[in-house]
Amino acid sequence: MSLPASPFDWAPKTVTSLIDGAYVAERGGHRLPAYYPGNGEVISELQEADAEEVDRAVRSARRAFNDPAWREMSVEARQAILYRIADAIDAHAVELATLETLNAGIVLRDVLSRQVVRAGYNFRFFAEAISQQPGQVWQQIKDHLTFVTRHPVGVAALIAPWNSPLALASMKVASAIAFGNTCVLKPSEQTPLSLARMVEIINTITPPGVVNLVNGRGAVTGAALVDHPEVDLISFTGGTETGRHIMQAAGRRLKPAAMELGGKSANIIFADADQERALDGALISIFSNNGQQCLAGSRILVQDSIFDEFVDRFVERARKIRVGDPLDDATEIGPIASARHRQHILSYVDIAKSQGATLLTGGKALDRPGYFIEPTAVLAPNNSDRVCQEEIFGPFAAFVKFSDMEDAVRMANESQFGLVGYCWTQNVDKALRVSQAVRTGLMWVNTPMVRELRAPFGGVKDSGLGRDGAAASMAFFTEEKTTTIPLADVPLRKFGV
Repeated sequence: MSLPASPFDWAPKTVTSLIDGAYVAERGGHRLPAYYPGNGEVISELQEADAEEVDRAVRSARRAFNDPAWREMSVEARQAILYRIADAIDAHAVELATLETLNAGIVLRDVLSRQVVRAGYNFRFFAEAISQQPGQVWQQIKDHLTFVTRHPVGVAALIAPWNSPLALASMKVASAIAFGNTCVLKPSEQTPLSLARMVEIINTITPPGVVNLVNGRGAVTGAALVDHPEVDLISFTGGTETGRHIMQAAGRRLKPAAMELGGKSANIIFADADQERALDGALISIFSNNGQQCLAGSRILVQDSIFDEFVDRFVERARKIRVGDPLDDATEIGPIASARHRQHILSYVDIAKSQGATLLTGGKALDRPGYFIEPTAVLAPNNSDRVCQEEIFGPFAAFVKFSDMEDAVRMANESQFGLVGYCWTQNVDKALRVSQAVRTGLMWVNTPMVRELRAPFGGVKDSGLGRDGAAASMAFFTEEKTTTIPLADVPLRKFGV
């Protein structure tokens, strides 16, 4: 692949929907700007899909699903398609990563080493997973055989977030089409660039209509998509309140919906932990991806006997974090994704102070173009404070002190959220007890953010419904059918004789 003179040359002038294998023509209607968070300048324009355009996309997906050539394709043929997509993503890794950085502000080095790698891996993973589906055969009645088969559900509405578009959207698309569904993907209107290019690449490999793309705001494009009568299931990653609205729409039409929503994860650090490793893990879990991730360990609970020393070391390291140009390899934290979200994050500095919290470091915007803020940490008097209970979704850590294991578990569970949790201790018994007592969908013990795609991933409480992962994704994107056949000429009761 030849490189452009400037990374910005990869950004298209206009992004339109991609339906039935081709971009739709530019037209009038509502336009949305796409910004580069590094300087706040417009780098592209988004043509919003209205209800009519969404209808075209869904009907294209329906036609593709109804075609037996796709729906009944052999496992081997579908695997070949998924592997080709993965290879194509790898071949365009620099371009895709650059578009994600230009649109989302994530440090390019991190996108290249994590998000793009994960995107290709998602397609390879599900290529392998579909060849390993377990079968079910029953013979409770000796002269009858009962077996269970799985079938694709239909047209999937896939709604991706703005904070990590490539990694999260590729998981949805890969799992949906691996099991024979077709889909309509709606990226966030804030970050459409990398996903538009990814879908374009996918469409050079898949039949027309298998993967469609519509762009626009949630209240317009998203609402038309989730409420479309031809959509059979919905997979959404985003905020909890938006998830509630989507669940209501799904409920009206009895559509299955998977929700990966917000988090306010507790990061529990015991006195007997490996302090250096726990410190590294705490910094990674709150400041990676510019702090904008549902997995962030944003509530850092530290045992009282080590509290002061641990917090001091954390603050010292946080002040040395290099905030700057996300295209620069030396940068550790890039800009916040939007001006509005930066203001949302900074508003919690005043909220924290109003409830008696102490600002330990950061708390200000950087005096330069773009949406940069300082890595921020506060000392919260109580776990019930808003900075400990509300999802801030940025490089903003709140420290709280605990006394013993029971105190830590109680505080960790005092939350409306339950996506992930972290626990740092060298005591195996304590690690096991805490990991089972904290109400989350996932616990990481002595490690941050290691994802095993064969294992289920998802939250409890207000952090979501449903799971991703090999078996979990198969369960969501397929429907079970039970078939019973007699093995002999079994006599039947004769009515009316």
